[in-house]
Amino acid sequence: MALFSTAYWAPISYYQLAAQSGAVQIEQCEQYQKQSYRNRCLILSANGPLALTVPVLRPHQAPIKEIRIDCSVPWRQKHVRAIEAAYRSSAYFEEYCGDIFSLYEEQTAFLFDLNLRSWEIALKVLVPSLTWALTAVFEPATDLGGDYRNLIHPKKERRPEWPAWKPYFQVFAHKWGFVSDLSILDLLFNKGGLEP
Repeated sequence: MALFSTAYWAPISYYQLAAQSGAVQIEQCEQYQKQSYRNRCLILSANGPLALTVPVLRPHQAPIKEIRIDCSVPWRQKHVRAIEAAYRSSAYFEEYCGDIFSLYEEQTAFLFDLNLRSWEIALKVLVPSLTWALTAVFEPATDLGGDYRNLIHPKKERRPEWPAWKPYFQVFAHKWGFVSDLSILDLLFNKGGLEP
C-alpha cells in the first residue's frame, strides 16, 4: 500500500502514482510541514504558474489533522476567482466546476478535512475504484518504494521512474508552453481525467 501526505488539490504526479499503486494510505499523524503541497496547489493562469495557498494557524508541533484554517483571511473567494479565471474557457470547466466549487462553500475548519474533500472530489472522476485509508499511527519515512510523503514536494525534482508526462492542451500554453505537474485541477478542467 502506497503512503501519501495529505495535499490541497495535489499535483498530477500524486494522482498518477496513487492510481498506479492500486491501494493508498493518506498520512494523518505526521507533523505539519510548511511550504509543501499540504496547503498549496499550483495552477496555470494568464500570468503563468500561480500558487494558491490555504492560510493556516500553526500551533507548535501539531499533527496535520489538528491544523486549523485561518478563516480571518478571505482565501476561499480568492481561490474561486483564480480558478475560474484560469479555467473558465477550458473544455471541462462546466462539467466539473460545480463539484470543485462546492468545496469552497463548505466552512471547513481543518486543513486535513479540506484536503480530504479535494481528494474525494478528484478521485470520484479519476479513479473511483481506488482503495484508500487513513494512517492510524505515524511511521518514519523510508527509502523503500511506495512512501511518497516527502517525495512529492514543490522543492523536489520529479523522479525519473515516475510515469512519463504526455502533454495535453492547456488554456495558456500559447503564452507559457506546456507546464507539467500542475494541480490536478489543470488536468480535470483541460483534459477531463488521467491517461487510460
